Amino acid sequence: MSTDLPRRSDIESAAVRLTGKIRRTPLLAVHGEELGVGARVLLKLELTQHTGSFKARGALNSVLTLPEGTRGVVAASGGNHAGALAWAASLAGLDADLFVPASSPTEKIDRIRDYGATAHVVDGYYPDAYEAALEWSDDRPVAYVHAYDRFSTVCGAGSVGLEIEEQASDADLALVACGGGGLYAGTALALRGRTRVVPVEPEKCANLHAGLAAGEPVAIEVGGVAADSLGAATIGSYAYETAAELDTEPVLVSDHSITKARRWLWQRCRVLAEPGAATPLAALMTGAVTVHPGDTVVVVISGGNNPEVP
Repeated sequence: MSTDLPRRSDIESAAVRLTGKIRRTPLLAVHGEELGVGARVLLKLELTQHTGSFKARGALNSVLTLPEGTRGVVAASGGNHAGALAWAASLAGLDADLFVPASSPTEKIDRIRDYGATAHVVDGYYPDAYEAALEWSDDRPVAYVHAYDRFSTVCGAGSVGLEIEEQASDADLALVACGGGGLYAGTALALRGRTRVVPVEPEKCANLHAGLAAGEPVAIEVGGVAADSLGAATIGSYAYETAAELDTEPVLVSDHSITKARRWLWQRCRVLAEPGAATPLAALMTGAVTVHPGDTVVVVISGGNNPEVP
C-alpha cells in the first residue's frame, strides 16, 4: 500500500489554522521515582482539550478544510471523535450525524447531543458503527470525516507533537496511545528526527502490532477495558505507514496494567483519565518501554470522557 504521509509543514499549517480555536494543553510534571523510573516524566493533559480529548484537533482541522458549500458531516467513532466532530460542526454551522457503538460510555453519547448533533447508537464496537455510518451516508450529500485515517485529521492531531516540542524541547521520548493511530501518526511525523514517539496498544486491541506482523493492515477482534476509545479493528493506513517507515514497534500492555495506571492517575494526580488514555502510562509503569536515567519522557493522556472513578 502507498499513503502520502503528512510533512511537518502540513502539520504546521494545521496548527496555524487551529490557533485560537483549540486549547494549548498543559504539561504536569511528576516524580519518575513514583512510577519506578529514573526519568523526568511529564504528562501532556489532552483530556483538558475541548470535548475532553485530543480529537478536537483533528475534527476541527477537517471541518475547516472541507470544500465550500458542505452542509453536513458524518462519522463513526468510539465516542471521542464523534463528540469532537459534533463540536467542530456546531462552530461551522454544519449538521452532524455521528454513529457510535452501544459499548461507548453514556458520557460520550450525551456529549454528541449536547453539541446539537444526532447520535446514532449501533450494537457492537467501532467496526459496527463504521459500517452503519458508511451505509447511511452512501446516498446523502454529506462529507464523511474519518476518525483517524484522513490526512486533515492526522495533521490536526499532529499539533500535539508541535506543542510537546515547544513545551519540552528536551524530550527524549513521547508515549501515545494507539487505536486507529491518528494521534500516533501525527505526533510521530511532527516530532520526526527530534523526539522518539512510541505507540502503545492494549493487548486486546493490538491492530498495529498485527498489521506490522502481517506486512499490511489486517482486521482483528477487539475488546477489553479500552475498546471504547482504542477499539478500531484495523490500524489506519497513516499509522501503519508511519510505523513501517520509522521502523517503530508498538508496545503492548495488559488490561490489568491499564486499570492500575488509570487508578494511579486519579489517586496520585486527581487526573480522571479514561482507560485508553492511561494506556501509555501503563507502558511506563510496567517497564514495557525502556527509559534511561536522566531521560525526559512525555506521556500523552489523550482523553477523559469516562466519569467512572477507578
